[in-house]
Amino acid sequence: MSHIIRIDPQRGKFQVVTHRKQISRINLDVTKPTNKRPHPPSPSDVPRPVTSQPRRIYPAIHSHPVATMSANGDNKYDDIESESDSGESVEEQTELNEEKTLKPALKKSSNPVTADTTVQRPALPPQTDPKDLDVKTLSPLTPEIIARQATINIGTIGHVAHGKSTVVKAISGVQTVRFKNELIRNITIKLGYANAKIYQCDNQECPRPGCFRSYKSEKEVDPPCEREGCSGTYRLLRHVSFVDCPGHDILMSTMLSGAAVMDAALLLIAGNETCPQPQTSEHLAAIEIMKLDKIIILQNKVDLMREEAAQQHYQSILKFIRGTVAGKSPVIPISAQLKFNIDAVNEAIVNTIPVPPRDFTQDPHMIVIRSFDVNKPGAEIDDLKGGVAGGSILHGVLKLGDEIEIRPGIVTRDDKGALKCTPIFSRIVSLNSEFNDLKYAVPGGLIGVGTRIDPTLCRADRLVGFVLGLKGRLPEIYSEIEVNFYLLRRLLGVRTADGKQAKVAKLTKNEVIMVNIGSTSTGAKVAAIKNDAAKLVLTSPACTNIGEKVALSRRIEKHWRLIGWATIAAGVTLEPSSS
Repeated sequence: MSHIIRIDPQRGKFQVVTHRKQISRINLDVTKPTNKRPHPPSPSDVPRPVTSQPRRIYPAIHSHPVATMSANGDNKYDDIESESDSGESVEEQTELNEEKTLKPALKKSSNPVTADTTVQRPALPPQTDPKDLDVKTLSPLTPEIIARQATINIGTIGHVAHGKSTVVKAISGVQTVRFKNELIRNITIKLGYANAKIYQCDNQECPRPGCFRSYKSEKEVDPPCEREGCSGTYRLLRHVSFVDCPGHDILMSTMLSGAAVMDAALLLIAGNETCPQPQTSEHLAAIEIMKLDKIIILQNKVDLMREEAAQQHYQSILKFIRGTVAGKSPVIPISAQLKFNIDAVNEAIVNTIPVPPRDFTQDPHMIVIRSFDVNKPGAEIDDLKGGVAGGSILHGVLKLGDEIEIRPGIVTRDDKGALKCTPIFSRIVSLNSEFNDLKYAVPGGLIGVGTRIDPTLCRADRLVGFVLGLKGRLPEIYSEIEVNFYLLRRLLGVRTADGKQAKVAKLTKNEVIMVNIGSTSTGAKVAAIKNDAAKLVLTSPACTNIGEKVALSRRIEKHWRLIGWATIAAGVTLEPSSS
């Protein structure tokens, strides 16, 4: 038995016609003859025995699945050759749909039917009520903490297109490149974030490194081992928050903002390019300035190389890191795209990057590195939510209901041109670590703090560089700082006409440079200089502490280039306005 699919040109519908004879082709156009050579019979044209249930044939216009978008924004793939869920043919379903009356789009139904879009997530250990919480008993590895919130920040650094975002996706399963202009250019522009839980099987016979697995942040605490024949259970060892930094040279200030919250770093070096590339050197120098010494080097894209070339490239990596802060760091060959050796990366994170000690008893101090307006266009007034600040807590514990202050706040100038800062006051209404709701948040991974702040103040990262803490407990706001600085000998990633690295010129009076204080990137004018000390007048005020380390950059060839670092020794403070 064979079938012909014909199109009725008047009704515009497909008709399935059954014939007893075998045919050699299927003609979809019954109005115009074709002169094309007939195709050989496909497996679907071979006669099949008649069964009690008739075999349905549907219009096969494309042989590939068609991608559609689900309600939550995820891609789904629907094969148009497969049968529908109801088992009805396309023609029957079309006629049924034509009989249904469509309601106007602008009118609300009196009895609206809402689909159940709730996602069933694994149960996690409950958190203690903030009123009964004793912070002295907490640690980063406390089960109720590590199950819900990341307790360590790891940055991905390296040259552009070396696979930083791909590695984060391979470990966490989260795509950090989300903005339209990032997807079009295929580069990271804004800081990307993703959380991952790293487990190890408790069965001693489970071979390493395969016994180490990573999952998304909402994974349950003790899932069974997925290795065939293993009866062990995965034990949660680390809950990691990845900070995906851009590698392009014009985005160096963004990378320095992300380095302010890093506890460790993954340095990506592509095997199909010579080592080092310009931003490979610059990023390594930047994390050395930020006192990061926990580094894992990933030799990526080894699937594009022969074994001999990979060995030579490995030797060039060892030569590059010799004498640097990464001199004793492990070098792991991987293919992030194919997810080769990702389990070895998970093992290295557990064994070489310890969870740093945290101070839970001090007043909370959080660096803001992202801020959002989570309201959708056209939302009802009653459904509007306050702005959200995203960042990492350096010390202390934030709880639901806490009254908070954000400094410097709204910066303006008075009639005389003097700077004026108005801190933002609000209350914490929600705490989140990706999809996990929190009653309290501890130092470590990246969290989102929901507030009652006007969302327009948080839109498009307007709070980046600010500091969040309890009301009246934050550091001073400085408009001028006195620093002790140290300049690099040579510019990283910049070469002269003869191919040598360019030297770093000394600071000069009235020169304008860029200063990275925490996650704040601000301009600064050199007002005075003597030996290795300088007085800097900040373009925008910064909330900081005496003794904090800052990065210095100079504009060279239209790009900001890292030239050194400094330590804040003193400064001129601004009294915050109460109005």
